Amino acid sequence: MALFDRLFGAKPEENLEESALVEEAVQEEDAVPEILEETDAVTEVEPALTPEQEAQKQRTLDLMERYYAEKAALAARVQEAQERGEDIAIQTKEAVEVPAEPEPVLETDQEKYERSLEKTRKGFGARLNEFFANFRTVDEEFFEELEELLILSDVGVQVASTLAEDLRYEAKLQKAKKASDLQRVILEKLVNIYEKDGQFKEAINMQDGLTVMLFVGVNGVGKTTSIGKLAYKYRQAGKKVMLVAADTFRAGAVAQLVEWGRRVDVPVVTGPEKSDPASVVFDGMEKAISEDVDILMIDTAGRLQNKDNLMAELEKIGRIVKRVLPDAPHETLLAVDASTGQNALVQAKEFSKITPLTGLVLTKIDGTARGGVVLAIRQELDIPVKFIGFGEKIDDIGEFSSEDFMRGLLEGLV
Repeated sequence: MALFDRLFGAKPEENLEESALVEEAVQEEDAVPEILEETDAVTEVEPALTPEQEAQKQRTLDLMERYYAEKAALAARVQEAQERGEDIAIQTKEAVEVPAEPEPVLETDQEKYERSLEKTRKGFGARLNEFFANFRTVDEEFFEELEELLILSDVGVQVASTLAEDLRYEAKLQKAKKASDLQRVILEKLVNIYEKDGQFKEAINMQDGLTVMLFVGVNGVGKTTSIGKLAYKYRQAGKKVMLVAADTFRAGAVAQLVEWGRRVDVPVVTGPEKSDPASVVFDGMEKAISEDVDILMIDTAGRLQNKDNLMAELEKIGRIVKRVLPDAPHETLLAVDASTGQNALVQAKEFSKITPLTGLVLTKIDGTARGGVVLAIRQELDIPVKFIGFGEKIDDIGEFSSEDFMRGLLEGLV
């Protein structure tokens, strides 16, 4: 079954007999008040919690109950002391231990997608709804305006042009007269762009032994932060993780990664200031192998404005990695800032010329309405997203799921 049908269900076939029965029932006005009385009070059903969420919720309730019980007991003791005329300060020296703020119930991955894609979904949805409200018929102006809408939604010029041409064909095939006839088709085409014949290529190339991940990307896109969050994610999963600070020339880059290592309790391999990045990577590779590390993440420089030097540096790092472990790096991941829209596509094009990329780390998706750039990168470069950053919290990163992403992007529009 195609991705769109898995997400939103297949388009129901027309059933003329059933339609006639429904129309007949609607026309029976006497039945309407009774139906309204029975269905007027709608009870909102909360989604079922997982056993872990249920246990966390109960722990939180128990903790709050204990806290307020102790608080009430202290208030009673203070009141008794006041009634006896005793020194209240002496009585209140016995402080009640205030419990730590309870941890929030963990979000599911789907909840994170829905939250982080809210701005993109609302922006795209509002434009699409306005578009269909303005057009009653399907004509050439309809297709031109649709193409412009898609470009403004950051799906890219090539995607917008291809989609408009496909829709012209579909409109003729279906003999569509009204704009609303094509609404579902438009969304289905957007999903099909990402599906790419079912070859999503999203799985992380994890190894039985050491897995080496090389991270590239321009400065300021959230590359080092993503590495730190992934180190936390994998360490929480029981993996032995090590980081390598190979961005040795940018002021503060090494210190930033070292701070992340301290924060998530993961060792960081560093070298002297301004040292050769490849030599630091070599030390990191040998140390990772000798210490039976599961995942080694290498942070590199992002000076795209000097492509020749960067290409030479990345090529040298690649040779050093392969010298120690011939099949590595197992992932070469480009970090791109979703909020930069089409600029993220430009960066992906430039870096793909410099080094072979196996995937993207999409950052800052929660603060932007430009999530459509994922479709542009997929269509034009066929580079899959492998990780996605959902927000500021330390656990706001996860492995990318096209189904969760497309559902979060289009929910409510289908």
